[in-house]
Amino acid sequence: MPEDAVLTAERAHLDLAAACLQQMHTATAATADAGVDAWASERLGAARAERLRSLAADRGAPPFFGRTDTPDEAFHVGRRHVRDAAGDPVVIDWRAPMSRPFYQASAADPQGLTRRRRFGFADGRLTSYEDESLTGDDGESQLLREEIERPRSGPMRDIVATIQPDQDDIVRAPLAESICVQGAPGTGKTAVGLHRAAYLLYTHGEQLARTGVLVVGPNRAFLRYIEQVLPALGEVEVDQATVADLTGRVPVRAQDPDDVAVLKGDARLAEVLHRAVWRGVAKPQDSVQVPLSGRRYRIPVERLRRYVDDLRRADISYGAGRERLGLSLAEDARRQKEEAGGSPTDAETRRCARSAEVRAFCDEHWPAVDAAGLVAAVLADPTRAARGVLTDEEQELLRRAPARSVRSTRWTAADAVLVDEVAGLLERTPGYGHVVVDEAQDLSPMQCRAVARRLAAGSLTVLGDLAQATSPWSVADWTQTLAALGRPDTVVRPLTRGYRVPAEVLEFANRLLPTLVPGLAPATAVRSEPGSLQLRSVSSLAGPVAEVVAQVAQGSVGIVCADAGVDELVTALRAEGLQVEALVDDGSEPARVVVVPATLVKGLEFDAVVVVEPAAIVAAEPRGLHRLYVALTRAVSSLVVLHREDLPELLVG
Repeated sequence: MPEDAVLTAERAHLDLAAACLQQMHTATAATADAGVDAWASERLGAARAERLRSLAADRGAPPFFGRTDTPDEAFHVGRRHVRDAAGDPVVIDWRAPMSRPFYQASAADPQGLTRRRRFGFADGRLTSYEDESLTGDDGESQLLREEIERPRSGPMRDIVATIQPDQDDIVRAPLAESICVQGAPGTGKTAVGLHRAAYLLYTHGEQLARTGVLVVGPNRAFLRYIEQVLPALGEVEVDQATVADLTGRVPVRAQDPDDVAVLKGDARLAEVLHRAVWRGVAKPQDSVQVPLSGRRYRIPVERLRRYVDDLRRADISYGAGRERLGLSLAEDARRQKEEAGGSPTDAETRRCARSAEVRAFCDEHWPAVDAAGLVAAVLADPTRAARGVLTDEEQELLRRAPARSVRSTRWTAADAVLVDEVAGLLERTPGYGHVVVDEAQDLSPMQCRAVARRLAAGSLTVLGDLAQATSPWSVADWTQTLAALGRPDTVVRPLTRGYRVPAEVLEFANRLLPTLVPGLAPATAVRSEPGSLQLRSVSSLAGPVAEVVAQVAQGSVGIVCADAGVDELVTALRAEGLQVEALVDDGSEPARVVVVPATLVKGLEFDAVVVVEPAAIVAAEPRGLHRLYVALTRAVSSLVVLHREDLPELLVG
């Protein structure tokens, strides 16, 4: 078929798919309420609203981006399934099994395909196509490369049109399998994790509709950056949170020194807090009399001790144990009355369990615990709970002067995680069916436990890069992190093919790797961009930065500097006439040109990046060299390094 005829036919199919998608939207909106009952009406309304949101989420995106041909039929592949009025498929969802050859087929293994077709779009119009015969070396896909390199403006986009085979293997891993992705910069690990969530929601929709999916990110700016990826794939019912959001039971108004934060993040604190919670449970020393139906029944001390001992050995939360202890006493009195010929009702038994006598017994032998109050008490005097777990020096490091009250305590972020740990001991934390954890290399063991409590019996997708580990508790391998997340047997899958960062930029940043994580395999870039890296020694910063920004005609620009220099740099750039804002961690929409504190740049990407004064970034924190590695690997098209001071020695060569 002549090229013009192919484009005409494909554009006609695009118009058909768009019309069918609109018909699906109209039909969903018109779904009638049968009026069976209020509950059914409510569920129908919620399902209809969710369906409408998913159908509307990708307005502006073409209904399909690829096509697969077999000897018998052809399928167009898109972000969602599109059907015509007769119910026949017009576009196949990218997650459907029959779409997998689009991502996996190769000349070595065509998987039954005779052709793979990719499409190019401009402003929603189909402008080009590219065919791969899959019978030999078709060469590099120019459309694929152009899509990968397309300038980044605004939030992260999905990568559904450009998923590569090694990424697709992770995306389509079974729900029961937990996976740790060790992903070098530019390998798409974050996008892969999000697309895996979308795939699991499509494949196990009914199950995950009950249990839910949670995405955990490092900060609010990062969550804002990724928040449109899943809705663009039709998945709108996914929770997103930071660890601070998950553990926000107390107001954080202070910051720990690094050594104290490291200690509070140590997994041994879980044992300290467990001791502190359960040490209040006391062995009964005397019998007790409880009221039931107008009479009092004595429960001997031997049975009371058995009730307490049995509940302590049971796999239940502290709060559930306290409640069951009261019920055990009431049931004991009930059996005594029945043995005497009585027949107490369930309501009378419940009143017995709530009686003053039973409550007084529980208060003495299984006392109520307030999570924040207990943590405050342990920090004021850790000796008893920490003896034999922490050294004397560590106990003193943990100790702090008690506040006038729990409400006036100046809590730190590490304290909040401890309070959440205690709350999880008191009552079971509701869990999700699947949890995606990004930048996991920076989580402390106690933060990992906070995430694990939200996991219950579900599975994990752990995303991170050991070379980008910047927190004071960062580790050199994944063993400790996976153990603290409750999945020690999780398989670590490396991603080392960099699709985002140009080779020149990646090779420059890789000079740091042997020092950061000895033995870690470096990433290799799939594309080269001559001129994408510039190193410039300057006498002043604002003017050269403004010059670089002026050369970027489209796409986002991130100007990364040490946190302490952000305000000064913003002021200087505005004096140069540049419209620029400082990126803040509040989840707000960033401007096209932003000055980014180095501590917030992780996980973000920009079309053009300017790294200002690398030496200052390195000097700002103990793991400053890791932070610099992160900053140097955020660019999609170009990286300019401006420095007045000497570059770190590892980068000189």
